[in-house]
Amino acid sequence: MKTAPLSRRDRLRHSLADLRMPGALEALDGILQGVDGGTLTAPEAMEQLLTAQIQLRKNRRLQAAMRSSRLPVVKQLGDVEFTCQPSLRREQIESLHELGFVERRENVIFLDPPGVGNIHLAVSMASAAAQSQRRVYYGTLANLITSLKEAEAAGRVHARLKALTHPAVLVVDEVGYLPITRTGAMLFIQLMTRRYEHASTVLTSNKGIEDWGEIFGDEVMAAALIDRLVHHCHLGTIRGNSYRLQQHTELWQMLHAPPDPEPAGRRRRRQVATTT
Repeated sequence: MKTAPLSRRDRLRHSLADLRMPGALEALDGILQGVDGGTLTAPEAMEQLLTAQIQLRKNRRLQAAMRSSRLPVVKQLGDVEFTCQPSLRREQIESLHELGFVERRENVIFLDPPGVGNIHLAVSMASAAAQSQRRVYYGTLANLITSLKEAEAAGRVHARLKALTHPAVLVVDEVGYLPITRTGAMLFIQLMTRRYEHASTVLTSNKGIEDWGEIFGDEVMAAALIDRLVHHCHLGTIRGNSYRLQQHTELWQMLHAPPDPEPAGRRRRRQVATTT
């Protein structure tokens, strides 16, 4: 008994599967409907098939890049609430998201109290860099130093320094949140020295630069670090109340508002009577 020959649609499915083009395969039925309905020409159909496959490949690359970057979340420029932080210069933030500083291997430092949006801005810039197929890596200062200390103990600190030098954008979060040992400070300065004028570093800190001597436990080492970071640097200072503190304050005020001794209906009648 002979099997019925495959239709052209089925042959296309098999061909796309053999070529390992799942994006085009998923889009095939909708595209063929457009061809059958006369809304798509053959060249347009081919273009859409290829575009679907290319887009899937880009999405997969981005997902892989985001996983390897260790970014805690994905943030976009559109998520930045400029109205909540009037000290933010919209033009500066938008310009930074165009990633010219990455091309020029410049640094960015955000100085502000905790919770006012510094990590949001740093992560949104790193997300933009990952979407442009640049390599990105995120870590808190404490975690980065821990990884360097562990590598040093295992005799592979040079390999670890090289790996952390390679990303086009390195986000160093929470500078100043935890005390740092002298050994940790020396390892971090080695990393920043390697990245100096070779790749961009984005740092967030809740302390002013003038206080970094206290953070790193040595004024001379802090001065050497600052010299490398601020030579080619965009400095952003965010003022204002923390988003989280603002939310807690509003909730506290609502819960602890004094009870209204007068019913709303009676108060409205009294206001009307007073007006008339």
